[in-house]
Amino acid sequence: MGRSADNPLKEALADLGSVTVLFLEAVRSIAAKRFRFRDLVEQIHFIGVKSQSVVLLTGAFTGMVMCAQFYIQFHKVKMDSAVMSVVSVAMARELGAVLTSLMIAGRVGAAMAAQLGTMKVTEQIDALRTLATSPVDYLVSPRLLAMFISLPLLTAEAIAISLVSGMVVAVFLLGLDPVFLWSNVTFYTWSTDIWMGLIKAFIFAGIIATIACHKGMHCGQGAEGVGKATTEAVVAASITILVSNFFVTLVLNKLLIYQG
Repeated sequence: MGRSADNPLKEALADLGSVTVLFLEAVRSIAAKRFRFRDLVEQIHFIGVKSQSVVLLTGAFTGMVMCAQFYIQFHKVKMDSAVMSVVSVAMARELGAVLTSLMIAGRVGAAMAAQLGTMKVTEQIDALRTLATSPVDYLVSPRLLAMFISLPLLTAEAIAISLVSGMVVAVFLLGLDPVFLWSNVTFYTWSTDIWMGLIKAFIFAGIIATIACHKGMHCGQGAEGVGKATTEAVVAASITILVSNFFVTLVLNKLLIYQG
């Protein structure tokens, strides 16, 4: 029983070490510019442009739901005009980065794991090595850098669209004054709130790309192995995002000290 209980822990630690090594190798490859610019552009298009609909819908309906829910509570204490300020801060500091990252993990992370998993099963990755081409330089680095570029921009877009959609609900459905609403948004939402969300998005970008590439490059044989790697990539990335978000929040709360 002792060995069976130890194996999952050892496997988890081994995976953590392997993912960390892959991330460091990819960062070193990016710093040395050993990737192809064409691959980077293709990945930015795949991650950033093709994720527009998912991000816009997520941000829009999150902003609308939060506005509708918060209004009920703020109306009880006659603070209706503060509704959008809470939506703004919540989206900027937390929900914008987290929800966008989870959506991208499901859409892009799964695709990355499936692509690299298929290449692993069909021995294309081994073929790259025989041609003296590093799989990290050719496959991982452009995906990681594209994620670093795209995810913070998608997060900013989600925050912006959530404010617009929330304002629409507050003004046209709830009958609130747009001048007071926007005044409170600009007063209570500080630059540090926005920076916190963007920094989180940057960190989550590294988590998604590295885990997805790692799972794909280490998948089992056959279609079952690719499917399992794809599922594990999404689950592992999503859980890691949620867990790391807590610790990142604690650190950023200490570093981004408000001067109020």
